[in-house]
Amino acid sequence: MSVQPEITQRDLRNRSKEIMDAVEHGQSFTVTRDGHRIGELIPLRRRRRFVSRDDFVAMSRNAPAVDLAAFRADQDALVEHDVSGPYDR
Repeated sequence: MSVQPEITQRDLRNRSKEIMDAVEHGQSFTVTRDGHRIGELIPLRRRRRFVSRDDFVAMSRNAPAVDLAAFRADQDALVEHDVSGPYDR
């Protein structure tokens, strides 16, 4: 893990555009006042909403194999089988 650069409160005030641009591009900072650490300025996590097929295939290569019989047994153990119709409870 890399160490975050420290910036003073004055730097943050005077160079806010430059610092906020860096944060927008993934940089984090530790903010200091009078030589004491008072906070962290970190980028928000961005959620990916779409994963391409190629990316999914690449990520799935290292996924553990699924034992389909065990998966089905787990599902069957959780489902009520005594119900004869959707409204009979």
